[in-house]
Amino acid sequence: MSVTLLGATEIRALAGELDVTPTKKLGQNFVVDANSVRKIVHVARVTDSDKVVEIGPGLGSLTLAILETGASMVAVEIDHRLAARLAQTAAAHGVPDGALTVIDADALHILELPGAPDVLVANLPYNISVPVLLHFLEHFDSLRRGVVMVQAEVGERLAAAPGSKIYGSPSAKAAWYGSWRLAGTVSRQVFWPVPNVDSVLVAFERDAAPRGSDDERRSTFRIIDAAFGQRRKMLRQALASVLGGTAAEASEILVRAGVAPTSRGEQLGIDDFQRIAQTLG
Repeated sequence: MSVTLLGATEIRALAGELDVTPTKKLGQNFVVDANSVRKIVHVARVTDSDKVVEIGPGLGSLTLAILETGASMVAVEIDHRLAARLAQTAAAHGVPDGALTVIDADALHILELPGAPDVLVANLPYNISVPVLLHFLEHFDSLRRGVVMVQAEVGERLAAAPGSKIYGSPSAKAAWYGSWRLAGTVSRQVFWPVPNVDSVLVAFERDAAPRGSDDERRSTFRIIDAAFGQRRKMLRQALASVLGGTAAEASEILVRAGVAPTSRGEQLGIDDFQRIAQTLG
């Protein structure tokens, strides 16, 4: 028996049966178009040899498209009603036993996942998309690549390069782990309810080797936060609090790191931020 996907009518019926009304609090917008979920899975290059993790599977639209490839997967769902029903929905649509593991939990609190997944695929709630991405990349070294559907503004920031107006803290922190690119747009009409924002697909490839230790990452991220917390100021002022306490002390460290004290955060790439952290020691 092959895996079949959910249609719009069945999705609404499932929601009614479970008394689920999509909420802004959880950032829920369910995808009701089979072509759209297949597109996400295609962009993510999911094959039957992959182990996939999905965050926020909801009623299972994207889940079934992932399982249609023959991949095994774990789905993390915070809504207890949705988590309890997902395995039943999967079985009814031809998913073989053992292919899907459902974890009823807040993705931001997950510290262990079964099966060491190597691909992340998700339609991420708009309100937690960046924190949950950074959390999973920090805690799950097995993740090598992924595709997420996020609010267009968030996706553009994640994929932004230094020097652009939208480049910021999320851009620099994401770059710590690997390369990011915009991988397609998504029509508002494929969602239920229809959101009032546009969505995009963002793809990432993790670097082959870790960039640095956990301590070095934390130090680098503190510098990134300080730089973009006062992004209109020159770095010698914006980083004074984390580089010694005065602009003069910050300037000295920046010069030793090969960074102009008069530059601003949006001009620096992740290599620059890391060098500052290494110079600070």
